[in-house]
This record gives sequence, C-alpha cells and structure tokens, in this order.
Amino acid sequence: MALINENYLKLPGSYLFAEIARRVAKFKEENPAANIIRLGIGDVTRPLPPAIIESMHKAVDEMADEKTFRGYGPEQGYNFLIQKIIDTDYVSRGISLDTDEVFISDGSKSDVGNIQEIFGLDNIVAITDPVYPVYLDTNVMAGRTGVLDQSGRFGKVTYLVCNAENHFKPALPEKRADLIYLCVPNNPTGTTLTRDELKVWVDYAKANQSIILYDAAYEAYIREDNVPHSIYEIEGAKDVAVEFRSFSKNAGFTGTRCALTVVPKTVMGYTTSGEKCALNKLWNRRQTTKFNGVPYIIQKGAEAVYSAAGQQQIKALVDYYMENARIIREGLASAGLEIFGGVNAPYIWLKTPNNMDSWAFFDKLLTDVHIVGTPGSGFGPSGAGYFRLTAFGSKENTLQAIERIKTKLII
Repeated sequence: MALINENYLKLPGSYLFAEIARRVAKFKEENPAANIIRLGIGDVTRPLPPAIIESMHKAVDEMADEKTFRGYGPEQGYNFLIQKIIDTDYVSRGISLDTDEVFISDGSKSDVGNIQEIFGLDNIVAITDPVYPVYLDTNVMAGRTGVLDQSGRFGKVTYLVCNAENHFKPALPEKRADLIYLCVPNNPTGTTLTRDELKVWVDYAKANQSIILYDAAYEAYIREDNVPHSIYEIEGAKDVAVEFRSFSKNAGFTGTRCALTVVPKTVMGYTTSGEKCALNKLWNRRQTTKFNGVPYIIQKGAEAVYSAAGQQQIKALVDYYMENARIIREGLASAGLEIFGGVNAPYIWLKTPNNMDSWAFFDKLLTDVHIVGTPGSGFGPSGAGYFRLTAFGSKENTLQAIERIKTKLII
C-alpha cells in the first residue's frame, strides 16, 4: 500500500489562482460575449525587450553549431550572468558577494518554496498575514505548521498581522520565530519597509539566531529613496538573510523563467546539538541534487538585462507598469475606495466597500463590470475584506477597467 504525504490534505481548497481561473472560465462559458479585463494574477503583458530577444537569438544560433553547442550547464548558473548580477545589482549598492553565493534558478516561486527543505521540521515559521500563498503552503506540505483551526490559521505558525491600523507593516513576533518570511515590496499589499524598519528585523534575527527569507522580487519597482532594494544594504544582514530575486516582473521573464537566490556563506543554521552549519553548502547540495540548471539560452537573455540597452529597456517596462499603478491608485481613490500600495510596487490593495466579503466582491466585479482581481482572503485571514488589483495589464485595459469601476460598479 503506497501511503501519501497526508500534510497535503491539510491545505484548504485549491491553490488561490487555480480557483480564480476556475471561476473566470465558468463565467466566460456562460457569458461568451463578455470582454473580461484581467487585473488579477501578477503576470506581465509586455513583450520581452529587444536586447533580450537579440541575445536569445544569438544563443540559439550557438546551440545550432557544434563548436559552440552546450549541454548540461552548472546547476548554480553560468558565471557570465552571476558576475553581471553582482556588479550591477549589488556592488553598485555597496554590497560585496562572491560568485558562489548567487544561485540562478527557474523562478523565485520555486526557490521560496524549495528553500524550506534545508530546514528542520521543528522550526517555528513566521509569515506576514496576508501573505503570498507559496510561503505558507510549502511549509504545510512539509509538515511544519500543525493543523488548520476555525480561524483559518495553522496552529504552529506565527502570523504577523498586517492591516490598515499598522499600515500593513508587521510587528516583531511576541514569541521567538526561527524562520521569518518577508516580502518587500510586499505582495499582495504593495507596501514597503524603510531602512530603519528593516534594520529592526535584522537585529531581531541576529539576537535570536533566526533566518530571514527575504523576497525582493519587486525591488525594481521601488521609487522612494528610504526603501532598500536589498536586505544586504542593512548592516549585519549577510549573517542572517537569504534573498530571492526574479527577472519575471522587471524584464518580462514570467514565460521564460529565470531568477536568483543569494545565500551568503556567513548565514548559519544549527544542528540539534548546536553546531553551526552554513546554509550556502546545504542549498548548493540541494540544487546539485534536484536541479539541472536554467537553460543557456535563457541565461544569455538574462545577461542582456545588464547591457546598457537592456537596462534602459527594462526601466521603460517598469515605468509602463508603474504608470498603470498610478492610474489604478488615483482612479480608485476618486471613486471613494480606500486604497494602499501602488507607489513602490505594481499592486494596489483596496478595502472592499461596505465590508463586503472578498470573494463576494470578486464575483460582483466579474459579474457587473467584467474585471478580474484577487480576493484578499486568498492571501490569509487578515486579507478578509480586502482585494488586490495588479498593474500588469495594458494601459488601454487599465484605463478602461478604472472607467468601468467608476461608472458601472454599483456599490
């Protein structure tokens, strides 16, 4: 008899975005003429920049020539890309990294889900609430969270409540936490932490021998000077933090898949007997066993992000989406809705009108004005009564969506 991993049975319902897709498909089947505008999932819509495409084409030609063909590459990534990342994203901000501290992967979603494998099951996990579902769900799958209670929370998880009262900025946990997930700029709320606010977390982690798992997938969208682009801008962070970054949202790689994880060699975990163990070695062992690396063609495309033309072109991409964010933010505010985010992130987080249930507002928005968003409750109990819209649509659709909300949505 083949036994299953019963931790999977603890997961509530289907994955958030799978449920959204199911509801939209059903509505579309029943209303085939409906012109649906999708501002739900955080998927980019603009094509890959020319510099990236050109580099990929050259890489394809290399793969067609026996002299330049490549088979398996290094599981950690090619040094030509890693060095560009270090020089452009880190050295420019006063951060020094060795090439063996940067790991290229096929997506931050994969990495933030897989990183928990190198940690023991007895660790206490702290997550912000609301939160990107992958942080919690992968710990549930591993058996680290206990069972779901009637409040919608898992018994062994420390929930860091983020709401309007604390400006969606988490407070330090009242009880000690071993693994702390922070996403800055935040998905789903679009809010950020300043340098001083982030230093509090680094100091906490150092004092408690905790590890911060820092998701910086949206750092390219930061506009305010006092918001760090990397946790390593904070003194001491290289001793306590692992950082995740992605090419998906800044360079349009959602369909081509490329990301990176930084694991400094100074970040330590501990054995049950108290011996130090470098996380860098553990992550390298995990990757070399379970991952064959990102394709050469994709990594050459990512390398082009760091060319002069590539830097200019991805800035234009980010500016395009942030203009959409401004349109949504100002449009919703003029419609009388309470909104957050959209200043340093491509997400706008809004309070549902009249204390409406998040999924009820999802259905109303879809039915009445044919717009898809994301229910806040799908991100955790504290997301109840909130709703997320993304700025990743086209400008034309974004303008049309806001006009529909302002003129046709009856609240």
